[in-house]
This record gives sequence, structure tokens and C-alpha cells, in this order.
Amino acid sequence: MEIVVGIFKTRAEAARATDNLKAAGISDDHIVRLMPGASDEKLDSVPTTETEQPGVGGAIGGVVGGAIGAAGGMSIGAAAASVLVPGVGPVIAIGVLAAALLGTGVAIGGAALGDALDEGMTEGLPRDELFIYEDALRQGRSVVIAFVQPGRQVDVVRRMMEQGGAESIDSAREDWWAGLRAAEEEHYKADGRDFKSDEPSYRNGFEAALHPETRGRAYDDAVNYLMARYPRNYSEEAFRRGYDRGNNYRASLVKSFKKSA
Repeated sequence: MEIVVGIFKTRAEAARATDNLKAAGISDDHIVRLMPGASDEKLDSVPTTETEQPGVGGAIGGVVGGAIGAAGGMSIGAAAASVLVPGVGPVIAIGVLAAALLGTGVAIGGAALGDALDEGMTEGLPRDELFIYEDALRQGRSVVIAFVQPGRQVDVVRRMMEQGGAESIDSAREDWWAGLRAAEEEHYKADGRDFKSDEPSYRNGFEAALHPETRGRAYDDAVNYLMARYPRNYSEEAFRRGYDRGNNYRASLVKSFKKSA
């Protein structure tokens, strides 16, 4: 399977895109929708510490019903749950693969992963970009992820997303970095270093710290993973400095969320 991601400004746009995907033959089991907000479930007493699973705090409840259906513009029959994402807030997660993507083992809408899924789909979840999805959700935007057959269907689905008003994941990633770049450059240059030449390695390290496998882990604790994932530059000073800053960035988001919760 291949993955096509679209980031939409509104829930309504995401809902229309989802309906169009289903009309084109993409099944509900192959679509994930993430939207900011929550059902009418209470959000108190939900832990949001960094010791929890990467990406997601406690599940607020696996539910299927009118509250989420109305809030998300989705059909009432969609499998959905409301979860609390540290550093983001309450998120409506729709689709049986949504739980696995976000890092929680809760069954969404009572549907156990694997009941109706292609073998290997959970291993192919696009979790490398999880921090981009989270950034979009913090901005009040919605994310639609479609798992499609390789070949022509990929182009068709990508075009449908674009026509529905979606921003691509690559564009969103560049926008995310553009919003951070000036501050990171100033911080890096304060030690007399050349940010322009070191930026690619620095950014690799920054993003590496936001991956679900490394979140909250010091560089030395994650070095084996980093060595395998970034063999070319994991040991460079710029990468390590970027990794440390990425860790601080993540921690500040979680801390800010706790204060506002």
C-alpha cells in the first residue's frame, strides 16, 4: 500500500474529501481522519506526562455516535474515539488505523486492529510525519490519510485531495520549519557557528528528536536508533545540537499544554 496525506483548513473540507475518497472506492478501513476537538466526553483526570506512550495521552473513550459524527461531519457509522494528545489537546481520531498511528493501543469504536486490515498496514503507518500532523491539529486544521494501491490510484487520490483544498504533507513540513527557522538560526549562530552550511544536518537532528521512537530520550539513549536511521550525519555536532533543540521544543509544547489544560 502507498500513503497519500492531505491537510485541510476545516473539518468540512476534510469531511468532503473523505466522502469523495469513499465514492472513488477507498474503504473506511483505509482512511484515517484526525481533527481538533473532542466529543462531549469530559476531559478531566487524563494524564499527559512524557512517560506515556509517544504521541498520545490516555484514551477518553472509544465511541461511535452522533456527537462525534456531527462534530466531524462524518457518518455516524464511522469508528471514532476522542484522545488527548500531549502538546496538542483533544483530538477526534476516526478510522480503525487512527489508534495505531497515534501510538495508543485502544480499539477505536470497538474495532480491533487487524480485523479488516491488509497484512502489514500497521507497519506502514506514516508515523515519521506525526509531528507535522500534530502541528496541523494545533493550528485547528484536519488531516486525512488514505492507504491506496500503488500505481494510478495514488495519482488519482492525490489529485482528489488537492482539488478538495488540501495542502500536501511536504508543503506543511516546509511551512512548519519556516516558522521555526529564524529562532533556530539565531540560537545556533550565538555560539559562532555557521547555520547556513549546517542547517541540513541540524534540521535532521531536530526532526529526529520528534520521532515517536525517540521522543523524550536523550541523544545517548537513542544513539543506536539514530545511527541506523541517520548513518551519514548522526554523529555530527550540528545534528546533535539540533536533536537537543528538538527535544526542548517537544518538551515546551507538552509543558504549555499542561498549563492551559
